Amino acid sequence: MKEAITLLDGSVGQELVKKFDKKPTPLWSTEIMLTNPEMVSNIHSAYFEAGATIATTNSYTVLRDRLKHFNLEHEVHNLWSSSVEAACNARNNFGSGRVAGSIGPLIASYRPDLCPAIDEASKIYDEKIANIAPKVDILLVETVSSLKQAKGVLASTDKENKPVWISFSVDDQDGTKLRSGENLKDIEPIINDHSIEAVLINCSPPEAVDNALPIISKMNKPFGAYANGFSKISKEFLKERPTVDALAARKDLGPEEYSNFVIDWVRNGATIVGGCCEIGPTHISKIAKKIHELGFQII
Repeated sequence: MKEAITLLDGSVGQELVKKFDKKPTPLWSTEIMLTNPEMVSNIHSAYFEAGATIATTNSYTVLRDRLKHFNLEHEVHNLWSSSVEAACNARNNFGSGRVAGSIGPLIASYRPDLCPAIDEASKIYDEKIANIAPKVDILLVETVSSLKQAKGVLASTDKENKPVWISFSVDDQDGTKLRSGENLKDIEPIINDHSIEAVLINCSPPEAVDNALPIISKMNKPFGAYANGFSKISKEFLKERPTVDALAARKDLGPEEYSNFVIDWVRNGATIVGGCCEIGPTHISKIAKKIHELGFQII
């Protein structure tokens, strides 16, 4: 019997920007949860309708260290609650599915050099993880770009009785390395030292994912990937408090092209797949169709 496939959703923040048709700010997709949370829930619903079985909360950047620069730190609990409620409402209205609580990197994505010390990072994560863990089905740690980042956040997730999926971001040109330059294979002892249910690759080009998956497939955990659709991680995006318009979308990664990558991953044993930045409901719909055509069940 074939393994069942879990189909993740795609980008939430960028779908919000597209639908609102407004120039993005560094935390625009976060702020909208205070003024128009229905828009967030509608995006989750679109992914369920497309075939996804997981709604990932719009809480990736909801961390005190990110909010304080925009005088929104006092809203952190409201934002955590709103992000979880939007995903749960969409799941409940659809009638099935699970909710994954998104936990993004401290300070900035793709900047492992800015990561706090392990003990400090763990203490920062504790509040968020303790707040959202009881309300979600899975804790999804995303865009981990160094070994130190992994150790810091997992020291915190270990304190909760909740399934943990951890997703690593790899070098755009060399999928065998983390964005820190460290070897991807060196995550294995960390995975074994913590309570991890699944190991994933995210927010990396699908070509880099092709190189990364054979490495994580040997770690005796369910594995998979959800790639991004950026042409590259630009130097402008690595500056302080960037906006998503500093990144350009690829023109050669439509639903058909992207789904071909994903189906190859599934054929090679991946059981958790979906999309990251620039991957939307039409991509997920195409993936769902092809998975069913291969005879896999989506759970």
